[in-house]
Amino acid sequence: MLIINKKIYFASDQHFGAPTIKQSKIREQQFVNWLDSIKNEAAIIFLLGDLFDFWFEYKKVVPKGFIRVLGKLAELRDSGIQIHFFVGNHDLWMCDYFETELNIPTYHKPKEFTFNNKTFLIGHGDGLGPGDKGYKRMKKVFTNPVSKWFYRWLHPDIGMQIAQYLSVKNKLISGEEDVKFLGEESEWLVQYCKKKLTEKHYDFFLFGHRHLPLEIAISENSKYINTGDWITHFTYAEFDGDQMMLKSY
Repeated sequence: MLIINKKIYFASDQHFGAPTIKQSKIREQQFVNWLDSIKNEAAIIFLLGDLFDFWFEYKKVVPKGFIRVLGKLAELRDSGIQIHFFVGNHDLWMCDYFETELNIPTYHKPKEFTFNNKTFLIGHGDGLGPGDKGYKRMKKVFTNPVSKWFYRWLHPDIGMQIAQYLSVKNKLISGEEDVKFLGEESEWLVQYCKKKLTEKHYDFFLFGHRHLPLEIAISENSKYINTGDWITHFTYAEFDGDQMMLKSY
């Protein structure tokens, strides 16, 4: 267990690079401003996936752009603030760039943490729980080593153009038709949290992916928080050592 005397912050689904580079830079600057605003109070920052609308690491090439946010993350990490990154469905081809260049650990699955005697299960949230079978099949194809090997042989200019097109146009990837609350019984992440709670107690479940700021009681002393997004809601979660709060910037 880690005792935290400062605050822990959670944010997800920035989708930098979409819908256009010009529009994305405005949101990127807003996010950087938010990071600046919390740096004196933050002990840890969790980024819960889809920081980029698309990301692919070739052996010696990474996507162009995102200098402001990458530079700010490097600055915060160098100042001693812990940062953890969970891969989302839009940046699932991330490898070791964040770990080697920014000293930010990267996770591809939900991970458990304990702070101040509170237990957290944290992840991006894609493909968890029942349903969403179309996306789950697609994810298996995208994460297959053979698929990645073939894609890597495309010239980056071609590969990035194809990926950016699919990221916006493919409904299974973009989730455009899914940005509405379905009700507790139909929310797959709520069902996932309830199932996990039968196996072990968690005080807080923190996920992104849904693009909706949500705060739902899973039991009398367990809560599911969805951090929303930085496209429409500009929301984040803040843990002050005892209480969890959803806030907007």
